[in-house]
Amino acid sequence: MSIEARIESRKSLKELSTFGIGGEARYFISIDSIPDMQALRLFLNREKLPYWVVGKGSNSLFDDRGFEGMVILNKIPFIEFDVGALHVGAGYSFSLLGVQMARKNWGGLEFASGIPGSVGGAIYMNAGANGQETCDTLKSVGVIDVSGAFVERSDLQFSYRTSPFQKNEDIIVSGRFQLKKVESAREDQLKIIGYRKETQPYGEKSAGCMFRNPEDISAGALIEQCGLKGKRIGGAEVSSLHANFIVNRGGATAQEVMELVHFVKETVRKKAGKDLELEVRPIPYQLGGK
Repeated sequence: MSIEARIESRKSLKELSTFGIGGEARYFISIDSIPDMQALRLFLNREKLPYWVVGKGSNSLFDDRGFEGMVILNKIPFIEFDVGALHVGAGYSFSLLGVQMARKNWGGLEFASGIPGSVGGAIYMNAGANGQETCDTLKSVGVIDVSGAFVERSDLQFSYRTSPFQKNEDIIVSGRFQLKKVESAREDQLKIIGYRKETQPYGEKSAGCMFRNPEDISAGALIEQCGLKGKRIGGAEVSSLHANFIVNRGGATAQEVMELVHFVKETVRKKAGKDLELEVRPIPYQLGGK
């Protein structure tokens, strides 16, 4: 079936978001292979359509009006593993990957367990936890560049929750990692997921950590110190379990989430003298020509 024939219209973005928030995408398509992503990129170029790529739909907040362009669900699922060398598709579950590698006593991705994103999303955000980051074991990234060509990029600069892909137009389709044999990997992974379940609103509708941590203190600790746990605007609430999560208590809108974000930032600025920066990415209704 051609790319054009697979495109859907008026797709609910609530179904594609761990927040359960958002209007409708004007166009939607699910892609599960690198050649299909290349074909889609050529189609987008030809039609001059703005686009946004999602994996598991975490770390994103869609607009209440939806998205006036193409939303691409990246489901490229392959996995290849040989003596620590890991090659995996961008649509693969990052959490599942962490569990599977730890079960084999290969270390480096234990922290991925419980992170509700895809491999592509983890690379895009340089996801991290427990002192580890995605870039620590990442060796190269396969992308579809603006011309539609497949390119493997290895000379990449990452920083805290930041990757070069946030500023260019490459579409991530795969990643190569190099892991090390660690006999305690499974034990470490189980501790991480156990702690996460105890201290975070695991299983509730959220986009993950809402704010980046300042250099000297966690954002969650700051927000809690300011007495904001349980603060609610409409259906959006600062989690009473972990203050750096905003959860959808039912029917929350993007506008309510952003009003709560603004309230939290202003309160922390006034009471603690700290400026919080969003980690979750608000996705506008129109990208303005991307």
